[in-house]
Amino acid sequence: MDYYDKVTQAADAVRAQCQVVPQIAIVLGSGLGDFANSLTDAVHMPYGQLPHWPASKVIGHEGKLVVGTVKGRTVAALAGRSHLYEGHDMGTVTFAVRVLGLLGVKTLILTNAAGGVNTSFSQGALMVIDDHINLMGANPLAGPNDERFGPRFPDMTEVYSSRLRKIADQAGRAIHLLLPHGIYAALLGPSYETPAEIRYLRTIGADAVGMSTVPEALVARHMGLDVLGISCITNMAAGVLPQPLDHAEVMETTRRIRGQFIALLEGVIVQL
Repeated sequence: MDYYDKVTQAADAVRAQCQVVPQIAIVLGSGLGDFANSLTDAVHMPYGQLPHWPASKVIGHEGKLVVGTVKGRTVAALAGRSHLYEGHDMGTVTFAVRVLGLLGVKTLILTNAAGGVNTSFSQGALMVIDDHINLMGANPLAGPNDERFGPRFPDMTEVYSSRLRKIADQAGRAIHLLLPHGIYAALLGPSYETPAEIRYLRTIGADAVGMSTVPEALVARHMGLDVLGISCITNMAAGVLPQPLDHAEVMETTRRIRGQFIALLEGVIVQL
């Protein structure tokens, strides 16, 4: 069985459990999975019960797909993702997005917990991703191209939809939240970056840094999905503050901004 067949089997399994196939999907980053539990009339599908679906083992990633409604719109929410640093290959890391594309999802919202490289950011800020820098050392589109997914050389002039970014700004203003915009740099991890690496990232134009999102965005654009990216700045990156980095701080920050994050996503979905 080839990769496309595995993705198709998983998509069929999801479709069989949904009364309405979603056209909007959200991937929820570390500590941000509570949004999935806010969906109404929801069907919960643990990843382990879906064929070929990779497990999500990082703390803060519950590991389930939830399909339900938000303000009358059918939405798929992925509470947890797989990461390259866990030892997966790129096909595994992007498997969920491939499934969403075959399901018929047209709009993908990618969220993550990120370190703040831009020193003007505050902890807990929600940053709209304008563009990214891929420093993971790999690209999910490398290798043989399956035309059933998308073209050999997809354009990446606008990975993150300008239309969706404007909608996010409008949704933010509606809840009295001014959203900063910035460039997201993706590194392999799992170690946090060194202060020297953060100075380098700032020099080349990065505003936030993390260990996910970029492979999913590339695959989504390969399949023709519109993408919105939102980073929760859960901590300031190494060297910005005179203190070590700790994943517990990431989780605490996401808990603190939970209500604001859910309100923003609901505001975006209403306008789609």
